[in-house]
Amino acid sequence: MRPFLLSLLAAVALVLVPAPPAAAAGSSPTAIPLPGSPYGDPAGSNDWACAPSAARPTPVILVHGTFGDRRSLLDPISLAMKRAGFCVYSFDYGNRATGDIRDSAAHLGEFIERVREVTDADKVSLVGHSQGGMMPRYYIKNLGGAAYVEDLVGLAPSNHGTTIVMDGTAIGATGLCQSCAQQAAGSPFLVDLNAGDETPGDISYTQIVTATDEVVVPHTSGFLAEGPNTTNVRIQDACALDLSDHLLIPMSTAAIALTLDALTHEGPASPGLKTC
Repeated sequence: MRPFLLSLLAAVALVLVPAPPAAAAGSSPTAIPLPGSPYGDPAGSNDWACAPSAARPTPVILVHGTFGDRRSLLDPISLAMKRAGFCVYSFDYGNRATGDIRDSAAHLGEFIERVREVTDADKVSLVGHSQGGMMPRYYIKNLGGAAYVEDLVGLAPSNHGTTIVMDGTAIGATGLCQSCAQQAAGSPFLVDLNAGDETPGDISYTQIVTATDEVVVPHTSGFLAEGPNTTNVRIQDACALDLSDHLLIPMSTAAIALTLDALTHEGPASPGLKTC
């Protein structure tokens, strides 16, 4: 097995749980928002009776990373957003996000439509971990998503991939994790995704990375091209004592504070925010 898969699988083994059961064949895609899961939803999320308020009119959707599920690592940030007054949602996609990222982006689009229909919201904000911070960019760029997204916050996003993938083609050929191959630095998928404008649309882009990232390497590959609607920030810039790594960044106090900052005012997060 390639070194990348060995290290990545060892890391995610800390949080993996069995995949939730698939929806019943022939069931309506809109009748029940999510299939049942013995592991449930992130704290405070998927309240389908939640009504966005005048102060918090934009629902927030959490997007998990590779090998994760809709709850893995996301309880603290979900609860923080719920307590801040947001309607929060989370979903499973792509066979634990190992499938083709393009198909996962289409699934994201379907889930966004569900949330918009239920909440009567024009747009949603997206908060994604790892692949979950990068994958929505495909939806925005190629699937018409720019019209429906207010903010995109990436937590250690794999925007420009990782150099620890030794042979992305070989990994993809195994059929175990197509998205792993697509997240290799320089992969055809990422070359196409990052061609031209990296931050299209009237969207605020916030990339929150950590200097201790051992999966997205180098950690600066999570940054996007600078612009008026873009903030690139390390959690160590907000709190030098916060050493959260790739897996723990969704639970990082600094990352959560930066995320809430991005979601509660116009534009992306304030890069000079201090949290400790």
